[in-house]
Amino acid sequence: MSVKIITKENFDAEVIRSQKTVLLDFWATWCGPCQMLSPVVDSFADENPDISVCKVNVDEQPELAMAFGIESIPTLVVMKKGKAVNKSLGVIPKEKIAELVK
Repeated sequence: MSVKIITKENFDAEVIRSQKTVLLDFWATWCGPCQMLSPVVDSFADENPDISVCKVNVDEQPELAMAFGIESIPTLVVMKKGKAVNKSLGVIPKEKIAELVK
């Protein structure tokens, strides 16, 4: 699987300095909608190797969740050249994820 797990330790290298567009999935194990979105994000990652797809567990990485102002999950954030350029809240289909990262 091509999904990366993001922590505060690897955030700079994997997200900020990435040459690729990055899709961040903010989620938690207890979140039902997050569990529904997760296989969609995984499938998107498998079909789009040109996009760096990363997951951030908000319970394990509260500093990252706070830095992005995450108030509800699941939240998808698109990063380009180290900057957040797009955001989506809630469960969305794969087609909408593709539109989000354009």
